[in-house]
Amino acid sequence: MLKTEIGFIAGDIYKLLKEKGPLSLKEILSSLKAEQTIAVMAVGWLAREDKIEFYQEGKKRLIRLKG
Repeated sequence: MLKTEIGFIAGDIYKLLKEKGPLSLKEILSSLKAEQTIAVMAVGWLAREDKIEFYQEGKKRLIRLKG
């Protein structure tokens, strides 16, 4: 059941990044109605599936969709 919840939140994060573009982890977490731990796991899920990439812009660390 937890795996299913993480998958759904991963989908929400994917849609959020598609709509808004690159965001920090803090911005992603504040935009979701999900438990922080589950949301962080979902970011890891997307990273493992090679759907997102992390980069740094100045002092800000951002997450964006690949491709």
